[in-house]
Amino acid sequence: MKRIVVLGGGTAGTMIVNKLRRRLKSDQWQIAVVDQDDVHRYQPGYLFLPFGTYTADQVTRSRHVFVPDGVDFVIGEVDRVHAETNCVDLVGGRTLPYDFLVIASGTAPRPEQTPGMLGAQWRRSIFDFYSFDGAQALARRLAHFDGGRFVVHITDMPIKCPVAPLEFTFLADAYFRDRGIRDRVDMIYVTPLSGAFTKPISSARLGAMLEDRNIAVETDFLVERIDPDTRTLVSYDERAIAFDLLVTVPLNMGAEFIARSGLGDELNYVPVDKHTLLSTRYPNIFAVGDASNIPASKAGSVAHFAVDVFVDNFAQHIQGLPMTGSFDGHANCFIESGDGKGLLIDFNYDTEPLPGKFPLPVLGPFTLLKETHANHLGKLAFRWMYWNVLLPGRPIPLRSQMSMVGKKTEN
Repeated sequence: MKRIVVLGGGTAGTMIVNKLRRRLKSDQWQIAVVDQDDVHRYQPGYLFLPFGTYTADQVTRSRHVFVPDGVDFVIGEVDRVHAETNCVDLVGGRTLPYDFLVIASGTAPRPEQTPGMLGAQWRRSIFDFYSFDGAQALARRLAHFDGGRFVVHITDMPIKCPVAPLEFTFLADAYFRDRGIRDRVDMIYVTPLSGAFTKPISSARLGAMLEDRNIAVETDFLVERIDPDTRTLVSYDERAIAFDLLVTVPLNMGAEFIARSGLGDELNYVPVDKHTLLSTRYPNIFAVGDASNIPASKAGSVAHFAVDVFVDNFAQHIQGLPMTGSFDGHANCFIESGDGKGLLIDFNYDTEPLPGKFPLPVLGPFTLLKETHANHLGKLAFRWMYWNVLLPGRPIPLRSQMSMVGKKTEN
């Protein structure tokens, strides 16, 4: 009997065990998935918690609900992976041997990595929405915010869902307008990038949207520290940005057990072949989703498309065959822009977001790089899709590889 151990019961890990259990014979393969608790959060929903669009119950489910029969769900904290002897140690002493290991432990905000961030002002004048507790605390603070300098800040890249800070900024602008206090709020978007986003066409479009909303943009800002006494962001080149309320995206890093196991880079992401997701060091270890170092967005859509490629490749790999699938970094992201509208971007490793229609040319129904109500509805509908289709590993009629169908190569 062969053993597969999946570390992480989040988006990628849950899809993987559902798809592999249907694919592999149960009398030949044992599958186990490990996570530290039985609480699965719909993390895209954190964006909406501060504005009261979603409740805590709407973004929370039991992990057990999504683990299929025939998969062993182990609740425990991973201490260390022993890649040379093919076993995983859990905190408390339990050891899980494996023939193949899939690391799907994700990424998480690390506010302690920035001096002054996790101090006396944490969740008083400094907040995040990349955690469940942080989003709820921010909701309470926003309800009592009546004006001042409001700063949205990204510490460094890569981050989970790189469009989320922009979405939050647009939603905050609409929220302040709805409350009738926008004229009393000075909004600034602070980014380490040279523009609003990472790709030229989408960066120009999103930057123009910020400008239209009278939101200042501070680019190339690499934060060195936060001064909690003066409530100021200070960059390495000694620029200073004062704030009354700071909503920050802390440095994102992979799980600590990856560092303890000697499997990661400086941010605890596992180096893999970006097309096959196989470890560059070990022929029986894969890293999927946010846990890997692939140069793609750390987003649910990327995990979905990557898992589809991974499962087919894995079936070949375990038979000693060449892996014929090649993941292209496909990402598909709805961007909330406020006032019941949103954008959609579709891109991969080599092709930046382009205008056009998706998924069908002319018909859409979604429009790329343009604010529409249909895109907003698509964003909201994704929560149902996530719980009922994506996590259970059911087929979604979208190609894993990015298609140029419906896209315009010229504006």
